[in-house]
Amino acid sequence: MLAGIKIHFDLMLELGKVRITSFVAVSTSVGYLLYTGRLEWRMIFPVFAVFLLASGSSSLNHFQERNLDSMMDRTKGRPIPSGRATPFYAVTVSIVLALMGSVLLLFSANLISMLLGLLALIWYNAVYTPLKKRYALAVVPGSVIGVIPPVIGWVAAGGAPTDMKIISLALFFFIWQIPHFWLLLLLYSKDYEKAGFPTLTRIFSNGQLGRITYVWMAALAASCMLIPVFNFSYSIVSVVVMLLLGVWLMIDSRKILSGYLEKMSFRRAFVRINLYVLAVVIILSIDKLFL
Repeated sequence: MLAGIKIHFDLMLELGKVRITSFVAVSTSVGYLLYTGRLEWRMIFPVFAVFLLASGSSSLNHFQERNLDSMMDRTKGRPIPSGRATPFYAVTVSIVLALMGSVLLLFSANLISMLLGLLALIWYNAVYTPLKKRYALAVVPGSVIGVIPPVIGWVAAGGAPTDMKIISLALFFFIWQIPHFWLLLLLYSKDYEKAGFPTLTRIFSNGQLGRITYVWMAALAASCMLIPVFNFSYSIVSVVVMLLLGVWLMIDSRKILSGYLEKMSFRRAFVRINLYVLAVVIILSIDKLFL
């Protein structure tokens, strides 16, 4: 019996894309911390609620893209294509998790937070998922999804969603997702093309797309410095460290501008950009809590 429960639990985690949705929860907690400036036990509930909502949305995405997933080497081992879960099971998990997350968000935070959570789910499953099957630039409107979790955290803590302090952080997360996805595309372009996705690799060469991605990475580093501009409470130490991290990102990723390109360069840049974002998140949190 315990073995059966563990199998279902592991399957739910996989359907919920727990590695991605865990970071969604982290970005929610950062929004909360930036408003309160302290750790509060009650922040656990809205953060967990967003994790549940994001997991429900991801499980529904497994159902929506089950046929395409079966065509790609990177995704054919997912629960539905591999036969470990039925489409009905994925939809059921999605509904249960989304309902739990919505209710918890409403009662642990407020109505605006819940509506923002549902907006993220609708935007991901009803807008972005269909768009990316038709348009190569769907990732740009799709990146709105990453903007919403930190705003939910901010609003759940009592902040206004129109405050420039949280909008500057949201902009940072928005810009990050575009080079993040394009680096992933450069790594798995053949897979995406095999599944019939309209990709920029059909329009641009790897070299051209690498240069475009590098420009977006530079924009990400620049947008990071807008965060302290709209919140003067950050210490000079934190600002300098974030500036140095941006310089490190640009220098360390410059190989994607090289005339000789290989997957290792893209993989390295993909890892570095995600480490950069994680480091910025940690610095912002530490600054608010201790400095």
